[in-house]
Amino acid sequence: MSELKVDSDGQLRLPLAVRHQLGHEPLQVVSSSTGHLLLSRPGNGSPVLITGFLGEISIPDLLSFFNMFRKTGILSFELDGGSKALYFQQGEIVFATSTFARDDLGEVLFALGKVSRESLQQARQLAGGRTTLGKMLVQRGEVAPKDLWLAARSQVESIVYNLFAYHAGGFSFQARSLDQEQILRLSMSTQNLIMEGLRRLDERALFMRRIISLDHFPMPSGRSSHKLDQQEARMLNFAQAGQLTARDLFRTCGLREFDGIRILYGLIEKGFIRMEDAPAAEISGDLGQVLTIYNSLLKAIYSRMTKPFPEFAQEVAQSLRDLPQPYSFVLRDVELLDDGSLDGHRIVANLAGLEEGDKKKLLADSLCELVFLETMAVRRELEAEQAKPLIARVQDITTRVKTLIGRTE
Repeated sequence: MSELKVDSDGQLRLPLAVRHQLGHEPLQVVSSSTGHLLLSRPGNGSPVLITGFLGEISIPDLLSFFNMFRKTGILSFELDGGSKALYFQQGEIVFATSTFARDDLGEVLFALGKVSRESLQQARQLAGGRTTLGKMLVQRGEVAPKDLWLAARSQVESIVYNLFAYHAGGFSFQARSLDQEQILRLSMSTQNLIMEGLRRLDERALFMRRIISLDHFPMPSGRSSHKLDQQEARMLNFAQAGQLTARDLFRTCGLREFDGIRILYGLIEKGFIRMEDAPAAEISGDLGQVLTIYNSLLKAIYSRMTKPFPEFAQEVAQSLRDLPQPYSFVLRDVELLDDGSLDGHRIVANLAGLEEGDKKKLLADSLCELVFLETMAVRRELEAEQAKPLIARVQDITTRVKTLIGRTE
């Protein structure tokens, strides 16, 4: 949490992420004391009524409060890595949204094995903001309407359940009618969600002690599987080759993450599976070259920018979260490393399922977009003569990568 001070002129410099949210609209003081200051936009039809931070107040406490007093409105959370919002109607959660990539409806459908990565990418491009991704998938016959509805419900549940792991972050509540909101209303019991969320939190912690990581590889032990139930036998069968991570294994089985974790844990406990951390191999071919070239550039920009602009890493992290489609899905769950580069293995995993030509194009375009955003900061923060060598290097590398992947435009 950033510490702010009012200078001698009464000026308060806000962190970059806060300025990004507020924009340039005027603000007014709503409430203040020796311990807090609450600002709001004047004339806002849905003013913030309650705000605070997680810690002494927990997620179950908040959800119970809004359920008990039958509140209607939107409870928003600003968390490390993104934001979430829960929509309450008379105290019951009817909808939820999230900026976290794993909570995206398309990613939920992919994780459940309902759509391939290639089909999902094509649907995103065709939707292009003109229609919803779900509607486009149904129109193309990629997903059945029933599967879409079940995935939407699973998406909302996952957004809520994943909240229980957070013990830090800010929250705010706006009381407003949901009648005009374009949302798919789901009939869900807030109290049931609270009890299930707490149960999953405890059980997940227990299960992950044996699973270790969802990026590890489940390896069959060779024991006879005649005593397994249908779901366990199915998972063990798909794990035979030992080439799937736990996360990919769940998708192949069409299981939601928590259900997959529970079944995998049972197989480990019974001695049918062991977990192995396969060594990360070097990324070969054109993808490896593109990543190496762009990572060298990202390191150079980071090294040059962090001293004159200490908030540079924060700005890049925000840019990664705000990237438009399809770049946001190529770089989902990817964080800036200590030297300013990106984890290439995570990116390659995000591209899994696409044709090789599409992989190269999307990788190059996504990294080019990120570098372009960093270049804007370079031009803004450095003197023209200081920025010139970096800008020239960006242009040179962009041309090299286009040549590497066979593009001339």
